[in-house]
Amino acid sequence: LPSTTKKPRENPQQLTAVMASLQRVTTTAVVLSMWLIVGINNHTCNGFTSSPSKADSRSPCFSTSTACFLRRPTRTIDVESVEAFPGAASPLDNNSVIAKKNTMLQASSTEPPAVELVGDDSAYFDLKEQRLDEWIKFSAATGFVLLACSWIWFLPGGWHAGDAFLAGTQQLCGTTDPAVTIFAMLSIFAVAHSGLAGLRTYAAPIVGERAWRVLFAVVSLPLALSCISFFVNHAREGMQLWQTPRDDPLLHALLWLANFISFLFLYPSTFNLLEIAAIQKPQLHLWETGVTRITRHPQAVGQILWCLAHTAWVGTSTVAAASTVLIVHHVFSMYHGDRRLATRHGEAFEYVKSKTSIVPFQAVWEGRQELPSDYYKEFLRGPYFLVVGGTIAAYFAHPYMQAGAALLHW
Repeated sequence: LPSTTKKPRENPQQLTAVMASLQRVTTTAVVLSMWLIVGINNHTCNGFTSSPSKADSRSPCFSTSTACFLRRPTRTIDVESVEAFPGAASPLDNNSVIAKKNTMLQASSTEPPAVELVGDDSAYFDLKEQRLDEWIKFSAATGFVLLACSWIWFLPGGWHAGDAFLAGTQQLCGTTDPAVTIFAMLSIFAVAHSGLAGLRTYAAPIVGERAWRVLFAVVSLPLALSCISFFVNHAREGMQLWQTPRDDPLLHALLWLANFISFLFLYPSTFNLLEIAAIQKPQLHLWETGVTRITRHPQAVGQILWCLAHTAWVGTSTVAAASTVLIVHHVFSMYHGDRRLATRHGEAFEYVKSKTSIVPFQAVWEGRQELPSDYYKEFLRGPYFLVVGGTIAAYFAHPYMQAGAALLHW
């Protein structure tokens, strides 16, 4: 079927002027970014300092055991409410590594001892603990990586690797059918994304956590851009498997709500922007609070919700093919993520695993997870306010997304 996406008219002279200006801005940004980025390894960050005195004088949020943007505050729970589950180490076991690390006797002997969280506190953010110089570096580094990837992938005068990726994928498939193409493109992205994540355990100690994170981003971001752009341009093409009634306000509201909730299930590491940009040393966090209390794999649950809602609403073979790959990829990520966390955190992960579940709320109704009385406060945090605002804005920005994707001609 012909594409239903209307591509905006282009003014050649105006487009040339804009691209020329963009290239000048890119050159200036690259020079400035490199000048700023050179200083990253020469400054204190996450415990890596040029002298011990600098590390000692910094805010506690920059200690080697915590992340700055999502630092884990000291929180305690009553040990009498903690039970050992089959196959999991009890934090009350004196021979347990967890017990030795996290058991703290309170000052008063009349009060019961307390146990610190074994994992990290999700979405924790304190504006007072942020440093302006690190956010300047974050902006510069992010801008540089995005501009560099844009030049390599699609900007005029660049390598146009995005065009080559799309053409190569369709040539490999032997067809330009959008459903087959998006299936193949997302499969390539999944292999690259999960493959690099799996190799991190072995490669990061050799090349460094920051260097591996940059490599991960440079590979994943362009592939993701191609997949998203192609999906937006061709989502309504292919076979119409079913026609969802557009005049049913209740159905639209239910699907919209499912999409909205799916973004609240973002994996907590997504909020850790300074680690994502490698300004701080990237860590493989073991999250224990927030959305993790509901499901140990929130990203997978959210992605499945998003796929089901979009597939039900659009009903084309292209959306169904894309959703199939995304769901399979995220189901695999459950096993893959648990394996990586078990390798990195060992006994601590087994304890957190015993209190959480893959199926949402399963650990709660089985009595393995008890939600705090003030559980809602774990979502009343800065990152989630941004997620809510961004999700609503993205809904109204769909026409602009379609116009932007059409400009790439993928």
